[in-house]
Amino acid sequence: MYSKEILKGTLKPIILKLLQEQNRMYGYEITQRVKELTEGKINITEGALYPLLHKLEAEGVVTTDLENIGKRVRKYYKLTSDGSTIAQDLVEEFLDFMVTIKHVLDPNLKSGYGLSK
Repeated sequence: MYSKEILKGTLKPIILKLLQEQNRMYGYEITQRVKELTEGKINITEGALYPLLHKLEAEGVVTTDLENIGKRVRKYYKLTSDGSTIAQDLVEEFLDFMVTIKHVLDPNLKSGYGLSK
């Protein structure tokens, strides 16, 4: 498991990338997919996930659909058209950031390796 400090800045691009790939997902599905993809190294709590999803909805990045599943109502989240653009930009920025951080932490890398700027 990674520290909360590291995960805090990664949650938004993770969620947006999943929604970009899967079209629509409900909250529990998001948490389980992240857990599966990271082999349990990242566990997103409801306390971290839902406030971010609500914020993204308020910003017009995601929209929701309600679906009745038996006696329960499930809320699905999906990207808006603006949200798709935002997701793509944020994921690209984050990937570039990871390369930059690797370069800072491993100065033996060839100068400029993998950096877009």
